[in-house]
Amino acid sequence: MDLEIRHLRVVCTIADAGSLTRAATALHMTQPGISAQLRRIEAMLGGCLFHRRQEGTVPTPFGELVLGRARAILPSIDELLTDTARATRRMSATALIRVGSVGAPLLGHLLLAVKALLPEAEVTSRCRYSPLDLLEDLAADRLEVAVLGDHPGQELPQPEGVALHTIATEPVFALLPATHPLAARDEVSLPDLLEDDWAVPRPAADRTRAYWSSVSALTGRMPCAPHEAEGRQLIEIVRAGLAVSLCQATFIEVPGVVVRPLAGNPLWYRHMLAWRDDGPLAAHGTDVLHRVVNGYLSACTASPAYARWQEQNVGAARARRYP
Repeated sequence: MDLEIRHLRVVCTIADAGSLTRAATALHMTQPGISAQLRRIEAMLGGCLFHRRQEGTVPTPFGELVLGRARAILPSIDELLTDTARATRRMSATALIRVGSVGAPLLGHLLLAVKALLPEAEVTSRCRYSPLDLLEDLAADRLEVAVLGDHPGQELPQPEGVALHTIATEPVFALLPATHPLAARDEVSLPDLLEDDWAVPRPAADRTRAYWSSVSALTGRMPCAPHEAEGRQLIEIVRAGLAVSLCQATFIEVPGVVVRPLAGNPLWYRHMLAWRDDGPLAAHGTDVLHRVVNGYLSACTASPAYARWQEQNVGAARARRYP
């Protein structure tokens, strides 16, 4: 019998666990089974690897030699297996494209772009609240592409091997109950908005709540936020007239709530796309950006409040355009 990679893993697991019983549990083996495996490995290598004692196993000098070499070899083997698995996925006739997204108007357009450019691909998607979690998934090869977002002063880092592309930078708007007195105005000042109770997202790695608070503090006021909610729940709290909040400029009004620009545009949000440099979408980057930017521009048109704001603030918001 020849020495195999799995044998080196067994030896390292025994050394790390400090006993055959604990190593057997870690490897999902029985204690007699791992004992027999160790004897065969020792016979192949020609020496005793561990002293078997009542308190556990201790490497012999010969075992230390083998462990040193095994621990030097196994990380390279693991890297090889990871790289070949990634290459195999890229060469597969039916690629798997895993898409991630924060809450933004870009996900649907990105999914349509992927399906149009890679019609044979299997496409999956999942949403996360934090863009940092999505970046981590991209860097760890758990996603191929993601919709991200950040705020001024809170710019996202760029992990090695991940390309980041800005789609648009837009103002943050006020979200009000339709019956609120401020809803009759064309725009709302942040100090006036701070007179009301707020509904805010939970503190999280994307730091949206911290950004809102830091900008509000410049007015000498901080949001009084008795309600912590996101998504549909936040909208329902506002619709019920219990609080005001903020939203993306592309938010489409639903019955019971209205969207209004903030006077002076004190808050901003940046929409971004990110993908792996070595992933299946890297070769289609320009086409993906073109399609998603066009989708974003259509979302701007579908939001009456944002469309009016753009007419009055030509050039203030910045969306990437491609020929």
